[in-house]
Amino acid sequence: MRALVVYESMFGNTEQVAHAVAEGIEASMHADVVEVGVAPRTVPADVTLLVVGGPTHAFSMSWPSTRRDAAARATHVVSRERGIREWLGALPGVRADARTEATAFDTRATSHFTGSAARAAGRRLDRLGYPIVAAPTSYRVTDMTGPLADGELARARAWGKGLGAEVAATRSSLPRRRPPA
Repeated sequence: MRALVVYESMFGNTEQVAHAVAEGIEASMHADVVEVGVAPRTVPADVTLLVVGGPTHAFSMSWPSTRRDAAARATHVVSRERGIREWLGALPGVRADARTEATAFDTRATSHFTGSAARAAGRRLDRLGYPIVAAPTSYRVTDMTGPLADGELARARAWGKGLGAEVAATRSSLPRRRPPA
């Protein structure tokens, strides 16, 4: 079993959450963390859990224009070119024999009017045919550029631990396939 955590991050907050989620998942299975600009074009066949995360921009996943606006406010930008919107848009649907479950997370300002990149990404994953293992989750930043609110990294680790445990339990309860003769 292996997890793949693909993230988009402008100011580093979403990147920190992605690594914390992966740390939690590691209690149950290996987890790779990959920035969306270098993420694979297809989900590898051995991935049993796909987690996609990004910042909330303009009430949803970022657009090239919102990434440019964010880059203008930063001294260092992690994800410049491609965001999770484009990555998911180019991702092929799930193969019939695939057994990859998925979920999404986002980072967003503490205002309750910010929308959710995680919900939009979760809908896209569902349309691609990925079984959704957990509801999309949001992590709060204190301001547009951060930092993360107190306790959010610990919450992300705990969420990742729960995701990994759930997927591992599901896999262990499935009947074993006989190897080909």
